Amino acid sequence: MRLWLVLLLIALSPAAWAAAPFDPFGAARIDERPGAQVPLDARLVDARGRPTSLRAIGQGKPIVLTPVLHECPNICGVTLSGVADALAAQDDLRAGRDFAVVAFGIDPEERPADARADIGRLAKQRSDGLPASLVATVGDADQLHAVTDALGYHYAFDPRIGQYAHAAATAVLTPDGRLVRWLYGLSPDPAQMREALADAEAGRTGGFLKQLILLCYHYDPETGTYSLLIDRVVRYAGIATVVLIAALILFLRRRSA
Repeated sequence: MRLWLVLLLIALSPAAWAAAPFDPFGAARIDERPGAQVPLDARLVDARGRPTSLRAIGQGKPIVLTPVLHECPNICGVTLSGVADALAAQDDLRAGRDFAVVAFGIDPEERPADARADIGRLAKQRSDGLPASLVATVGDADQLHAVTDALGYHYAFDPRIGQYAHAAATAVLTPDGRLVRWLYGLSPDPAQMREALADAEAGRTGGFLKQLILLCYHYDPETGTYSLLIDRVVRYAGIATVVLIAALILFLRRRSA
């Protein structure tokens, strides 16, 4: 019995759990909050270094807001490009005239030059460019979290690899800053984007489909997997193995007694 307890305590000790890897799927999530009021007057800075806000950017129109890292080593650029594709497919709606588009930088360490470089890279990668009215923003931690917390958008920094774990998704807001819905994934469906924009224009909120959330975090483009997830599984499997071995030893001891 003593051996069983010792092994179990080792497996479940704080040190063992402290050694567990950063959990991106626990840290990065979206709490669905249709109708949530977003602070449109949170202080932001655009890619040219000018003070701005979501209210100033929206100018009384619906807002398409995509949380991104401007200096992202993973899939943020792909996400913005996918949003641009969905918006380009709106035949009778035009960015700038009918709605505003915001690449909302979530890293408080980023500066306007990072936002400017991000938009420049994306524009070069796309043959049709990006919406001319696309506004890339940065801001300090308090102002950024005022927006993301209201949206139910959670993300976290992993200091061991110097990356943020965050979900690939786009929020559509009414002109007065209420959340209509989230559109998940790298490339929003144009029909869902159109419906969300129509709801935003009409001031309708609510209604959503739960979807698999794709994280922008240590993504391996060659394998299409998250490499740290494998490490997480291996570590947890190791703990389970210790517990099973202890149980087997206990069983054999009782049997031989």
